[in-house]
Amino acid sequence: MALSRRTLLAAAAGTALAGCAPTPAAQPPTAAPPTEAPPSAPPTSGAPSPAATPSAAPSPSPSATPSLSASPSPSATPSATPSPSAAPSVNASPSASPTPSAAPSAAATPSGAPPTRAAVTARYAGAAPTAWGLDVPGVLSTLPNAAAPAVALTFDACGGSGGSGYDAALVAALRAHGVPATLFLNARWIDANPGVFENLAADPLFEIANHGTVHRPLSVTGRSAYGIAGTRDPGEVYDEIAGNLAKLTALLGHPPRFFRSGTAHYDDVATRIAADLGQRIAGFSTNADGGATLPAAQVQRELAAAAPGGIVIAHMNRPASGTARGVAAALPALLAAGRTFVRLSDAFR
Repeated sequence: MALSRRTLLAAAAGTALAGCAPTPAAQPPTAAPPTEAPPSAPPTSGAPSPAATPSAAPSPSPSATPSLSASPSPSATPSATPSPSAAPSVNASPSASPTPSAAPSAAATPSGAPPTRAAVTARYAGAAPTAWGLDVPGVLSTLPNAAAPAVALTFDACGGSGGSGYDAALVAALRAHGVPATLFLNARWIDANPGVFENLAADPLFEIANHGTVHRPLSVTGRSAYGIAGTRDPGEVYDEIAGNLAKLTALLGHPPRFFRSGTAHYDDVATRIAADLGQRIAGFSTNADGGATLPAAQVQRELAAAAPGGIVIAHMNRPASGTARGVAAALPALLAAGRTFVRLSDAFR
């Protein structure tokens, strides 16, 4: 029987996202504050104290600066800017396109540019979240048309102490079967794998998505998940999203459409900030590899049991895990049974 998302992620807290979990006592790097100083946000009421609190918001400056202002990014960037070709056709592309249930409180600037860090911190100063976790307003966990036979495979690459490896066997299995996928890449993983990034970004089978700047849960009150300290205020939420958004925009030549935070945890104020920045948050309905901790046979069973219209999460930064072997074992039978696979952008038009 397939394990539910809550069984894998809640009952096994601390290990279920081991594919992206830091080593004990690891903290986000301390960086100089952004040049655009935000107004201080008063603490919201009822906010629990984070298990670990980073000493400062990460705010490195990208070497190539797109339209985002005050957008931090890790220092090292690949030297080339790939231009992915057109998306491959797929058998099932649901036509409906839902909007996030938590709309941003104000529109972006009149020119259509994303809001600045100062604008975000001012807009959400004192905002009190009412929801926290995996399924909160603004998180997409299934495809628009749940009756379709399509499934979206998504793979996270977390970087840093969460692991900057590359599961080449997993990508080879996807390519061998012509199965598209959405790849959520953290800024630190990109910096550690510039050549691999260019190769993946140039392959129309894959869609590149934003997995954050230093892999933090998104909270405006410092909520933590699986021992990973979350962002502490709207400015830090902005930094976590916008840093890698700026990096990917410069590398790809266009902004990525989808975002997933470290641990996939959010509060409902953070999801509104993501929407303000033009990012759609991808949750999931099936956890196929338990954070790269499950053996290959169980990965195969979880993937085989994924419901039509589902979004599957797994990891591509732990090559020694059972993920690649489990996916490679599951795909032939699923394809023979008529199951189709889509990238997120193929389903959410």
